[in-house]
Amino acid sequence: MMPENYKIRELREKDISEWLRLRKLLWDGVSEAEHKSEMLDIYEHSETQLVLVAEIGENRLIGFLEASIRPFVEDCHSDHVGYLEGWFVEPEFRKHGIGRKLVAEAENWARKNGATEMASDAEIGNEMSLRAHVRLGYKETSRLVHLRKDLI
Repeated sequence: MMPENYKIRELREKDISEWLRLRKLLWDGVSEAEHKSEMLDIYEHSETQLVLVAEIGENRLIGFLEASIRPFVEDCHSDHVGYLEGWFVEPEFRKHGIGRKLVAEAENWARKNGATEMASDAEIGNEMSLRAHVRLGYKETSRLVHLRKDLI
């Protein structure tokens, strides 16, 4: 479906339930309580956190992007790095430039906040995310597998 008259804008308080709905689609392994806790933390730290939404029609969100300014990012050269924490566009609205516009707005926000680098990550095996990042000019710098062991 080709979206008409969509706009990219910053999150507003009235968007919280739609933002939660979209977050649950992107990160389906996270509990609702965890989502709400993370969302509250993001919302309360607007000086280093950004949430953008793609809105179509009145109050219908079809995508979002979360970004931050981080003091350290692996393989980056500065101590003030813009970071794409997550971005998502509903499947029926993909391939129309919405994700690209969300990322471009986040990059502009990072620049305005003094960042000279932008970074992101994609899980190993998430080839769709990796391809999307590469199409937007991001270069793979390394791969990492996290491991853990219970000590009880």
